[in-house]
Amino acid sequence: MFIKSTEIIDTFAEAFGMWGTRVIITAETPKWANAAARAMTGFATSVIGCKCEAGIERELLPEETPDGRAGVSVLLFAFSAKGIEARLVERIGQCVMTCPTTACYNGLPEATETVNVGGKLRYFGDGYQASKMLGNQRLWRIPVMEGEFLIDESFGVQPAVGGGNFLVLGENLKITLDAVEEAVEVMKIPNVILPFPDGVVRSGSKVGSKYKALPASTNDAYCPSLRGCAPKTDLPENVSCVLEIVIDGLNEAAVAESMRLGIQAAAREGVVQITAGNYGGNLGQYHLQLHKIMQGAS
Repeated sequence: MFIKSTEIIDTFAEAFGMWGTRVIITAETPKWANAAARAMTGFATSVIGCKCEAGIERELLPEETPDGRAGVSVLLFAFSAKGIEARLVERIGQCVMTCPTTACYNGLPEATETVNVGGKLRYFGDGYQASKMLGNQRLWRIPVMEGEFLIDESFGVQPAVGGGNFLVLGENLKITLDAVEEAVEVMKIPNVILPFPDGVVRSGSKVGSKYKALPASTNDAYCPSLRGCAPKTDLPENVSCVLEIVIDGLNEAAVAESMRLGIQAAAREGVVQITAGNYGGNLGQYHLQLHKIMQGAS
């Protein structure tokens, strides 16, 4: 399969079952909502070293938020509901509650499973915290020096998909970087995030390492500088740069659609191949076939 002059390899991205949640952050101005969201989603590129993966889904208009203020939607993923609970307590407590004028709301109100977040953070109020009910949801009002921090007691969690990916193999750095930058811009659709810096990762990994303490190490088969040194290379001779885009989503269809849009945008003169990372189908239950995705099949 070719898109323009770019070959789409007949392979699949091997994605993993995860748990996901959506957090709605609001503030008096978009500046402070975004400041809290950026802080909350920092150091959250990979569960390998960060315990979770998180990113900004999109900015929200005042009419889209629970309190009618400017807002930001954040998605966070971990391997278990308990893992999400721990990360939300840490990150909302340290990054959102500390940010001027913010409030924090459950972005998955229809989820059948929830975790306790505001119900734990309330203790920061040192006995002065108060609660109120809105419908079936309890909110906590935690006194802070600037006023009150308002947060939902519980946040919805649901099964999700992590680790959708594709690799862009280019003739040089400029062509490859331009391709992934354009791809990232069209991949930002509802229900997905691209957790790496501005959506792109240079240090793709393989499972395992010669060093026993490491669960993952550099993907030597795609490192141009190791051509001729590593046991094998998967690079055509005219490829000197590889960049990867990783996608996490609240459902498989959203991940596949984001991949389709990104692959279409990345294909161009000078991008030799687009492929995907997998482990032979032995680790992840989602096999996102590139050819089927590009043909419009789920």
